[in-house]
Amino acid sequence: MSAELISILVLAVVFVIATTRSINMGVLSFAAAFGVGTLAASMDADEIFAGFPGDLFVVLVGVTFLFAIARANGTTDWLVDAAVRLVRGRVALIPWVTFAITAVLTAIGAVSPAAVAIVAPVALGFAAQYGIHPLLMGAMVVHGAQAGGFSPISVYGTIVNGIVAREHLPGSELTLFLASFVVNLVIAAVVFVLLRRKQLVHAVTPERELVAAGTPSSPPAGSARVEAPQRLRLDAPRAATLASLVVLVVATLVFDLDVGLTAMTLAVVLSVVWPATSKKAVGEVTWPTVLLICGVLTYVGVLQEMGTIDWAGQRVGGIGAPLLAALLLCYIGAIVSAFASSVGIMGALIPLAVPFLALGTVGPVGMICALAVSATVVDVSPFSTNGALVLANAREVDRDAFFRQLLVYGGIMVAVVPAVVWLVFIVPGFG
Repeated sequence: MSAELISILVLAVVFVIATTRSINMGVLSFAAAFGVGTLAASMDADEIFAGFPGDLFVVLVGVTFLFAIARANGTTDWLVDAAVRLVRGRVALIPWVTFAITAVLTAIGAVSPAAVAIVAPVALGFAAQYGIHPLLMGAMVVHGAQAGGFSPISVYGTIVNGIVAREHLPGSELTLFLASFVVNLVIAAVVFVLLRRKQLVHAVTPERELVAAGTPSSPPAGSARVEAPQRLRLDAPRAATLASLVVLVVATLVFDLDVGLTAMTLAVVLSVVWPATSKKAVGEVTWPTVLLICGVLTYVGVLQEMGTIDWAGQRVGGIGAPLLAALLLCYIGAIVSAFASSVGIMGALIPLAVPFLALGTVGPVGMICALAVSATVVDVSPFSTNGALVLANAREVDRDAFFRQLLVYGGIMVAVVPAVVWLVFIVPGFG
């Protein structure tokens, strides 16, 4: 049995043990990375540790710490009140507001995880406060980020269009953008319809009572209105925290600074000025989630280092039937991207598709659109950066149950979307 096949089987075993024995999957993944890396790939400790996602670790800790401070001093409650006033009390519109905000952020140049890191904490805080299903809010944020993620001036769009140009393939920047936007918009609409009925429009919080308009009984979620009779005061700590959030947005989007390091620095500044708040906030950093994500991605790094990803791609590329090979490449992109870098997998798969694209059986434009969508729509997975940010910022939920919800939802995306985009974009032979 080849080392690559062993590494895939070990990954399957990790999943089974984690789900049946309720053991943190990150711990299991660290052990698997050590075992497979050492015994099957003859890797030393430095090579294994090279796969540790240090940047993601800082993003998760820095962002959750900053927004934990915002929760502790009431800033997120103030933002929630502002959002309610913005939509004139219609809670059902809030998921679409978050979708639009993240779409605009990524379309104008924000990296998808940066946009999600900015919007998700506020969105999930709103979900907790007003009884909106957290999976609905998380999905709207992530799909919004991916909807705008392939505009001609976006990071993803620039990278993919650059790869297409380098490989001398026909391409259409507008078609790529519209394909991603429409697919994510449709998915968001379906999720909204399915989950909005689970929204609890009547909720009582320590700071305010929400009153539905009209009848005392709960109306349909789509017509629900809430009122916040008592506006929260914008005191000095909240004003400073809001200023920090603005600085985070500007530093990330305008000056291209690392979102994790920037968030950590801003959190430290707030902690120095108001130390009592920071003591409470440190305990709210979701350390089990950080361990889970970092462990799994370390193992994925071992897979990449030992060539498992390239091995699987080459096996698929060697298939004689171009349409079947295209479908399998879409599935590989979706599966791998659910655990690893979306941009990285697109950069690997598009060149692998070049040989059978040259045959003329598969349209290059349709193939590129399908690969791009397949590799990014699955970022709702709790193992991807975006999904991890949603999981880390969920409030007042059973975190294990929410993790399973995200895992199931991500699995549905992996199972369904590649087949759908294959039928829509590849089979007709666009391009």
